[in-house]
Amino acid sequence: MALSIVVLSGAVATGKTTLAEELEQRFGARRIGSHELLLARLGEGERRNRPALQALGERLDHDSGGRWLADDVAVAASRLPEDAIVVVDSARILGQVEAMRRAFGRRVTHVHLHAPVEELQRRYRRRRGRDLPSYDEVRRNPTEAAIDSLIDEADVVIDTSRSTATDVAVRAASHLGLTGRDTGRLVDVIVGGQYGSEGKGHVAYHISPEYDYLLRVGGPNAGHKVVWDSDRVYTHNQLPSGARAGDAHLLIGPGATIDVRRLTNEIADCAVEVDRLTVDGNAMIIEDQDIETEKGLVGAIGSTGKGGGAAAARRILRGDDVRFARDIRELHPYIGDVAAILEAAYARGERILLEGTQGTGLSLFQGTFPYVTSRDTTVSGCLAEAGVAPTRVRRVIMVCRTYPIRVGSPAKSTSGPMGQVLSWAEIARRSGLDARELRKTERGSISGTRRRVAEFDWTQLRRASVLNNPTDIALTFADYISAENRDARRFEQLTEETIHFIEEVERVAAAPVTLIGTHFHARSIIDRRSW
Repeated sequence: MALSIVVLSGAVATGKTTLAEELEQRFGARRIGSHELLLARLGEGERRNRPALQALGERLDHDSGGRWLADDVAVAASRLPEDAIVVVDSARILGQVEAMRRAFGRRVTHVHLHAPVEELQRRYRRRRGRDLPSYDEVRRNPTEAAIDSLIDEADVVIDTSRSTATDVAVRAASHLGLTGRDTGRLVDVIVGGQYGSEGKGHVAYHISPEYDYLLRVGGPNAGHKVVWDSDRVYTHNQLPSGARAGDAHLLIGPGATIDVRRLTNEIADCAVEVDRLTVDGNAMIIEDQDIETEKGLVGAIGSTGKGGGAAAARRILRGDDVRFARDIRELHPYIGDVAAILEAAYARGERILLEGTQGTGLSLFQGTFPYVTSRDTTVSGCLAEAGVAPTRVRRVIMVCRTYPIRVGSPAKSTSGPMGQVLSWAEIARRSGLDARELRKTERGSISGTRRRVAEFDWTQLRRASVLNNPTDIALTFADYISAENRDARRFEQLTEETIHFIEEVERVAAAPVTLIGTHFHARSIIDRRSW
């Protein structure tokens, strides 16, 4: 039996079918139309217009007292998931509604739509494919003429005369409890705790199969590397890192900045079907002029020069030279309203993974200016760019490296300060890894520039923990502590030095280290989560 049954009633042109379709689209309801049920009962060769269907319905109502509708709905609902929201479009007499209540009990909510006759006449005149030439002829049917007698028996009554179709859907959904505040905390957020390149993509790829939606913010100046099952390394610039990890729906939030060429190439690389990706129409487009504008920042502060900051500046200035995702022809098949999709996901209790980019130390507001990126990289900033309320957040996973890095060489530290700088030769000596391998690996995934490395910064960890309040720490590059960690599959297989380090991280961050990256490989994350 279905979780809930919504029975619609109302005169012709009050918007019943439109409401049913809105509830179907926005909240995943399943529509069962009385029109289709009657068509299924008609024999071959019988007339199939409104008068013929009305006559059949009235005959069935007379013979069964309206029970036929409940019987047919019960059969149709038995094929649906047990927790489905079923919208019956529609009941025409009180006997049908009462039979539904007898069949489904307290699961039934009766919603009646109405509007002044003058408004219904106007709507009917605008309707295409009318079965009868005028609304007056529609109202000559005795059942249709008496339809508003159901108002007194309905659980919910909505006057649709001054509301759009979306307004009616929002009002009805509120009455039905589909938009309440008790839908739970369903959003988990991944952010970087240092200067980026902490391995967020690798962590996101590992946990992505657990989610119904993967949502990314930021722009193409952040590259998230993942290892696909074939051991192929791929860098995501725009799509969520779990695009190839499962079947979750992919979302790009309204605060994102988009390089159209990079995005379309990535869609092709990842074989993403059109109906699996939604790009919010308000996402900002990076233009060639933005990349040109940022050329000077590449040498000055170590910027990637991908145009995201210049694009954001144009958006803030609100000039007439701004283009959004909705304005780009190539993106039209993917354009949608991410906020509406998330609202429907909340109502269905579906889980969302929000993937931030870069690191807390690069935050426009919290980092060391001017050596910062063009956005707030903390949890708060990511939520704002995605359109997610803080009270929706369940877990915050802050990713940190055992040795933080920044772009630039020790001799030319134009990308900003970073604690106690070390050499890659020293990391190699401590860990037992090959220094040449480290130098080859440690280049920016987008810029390709060399990276500086430093001792783990405990003050930075504490600061990032205060700003992000993580529930979990994902500690990556455990092999940089000891090459022996590369072979570890369980926590107890890590070296004693590594375990002590993890315990210290947990104390300073006041959060457990539940994910540990031992190296960059398809099976290189030790998962200690209990959620």
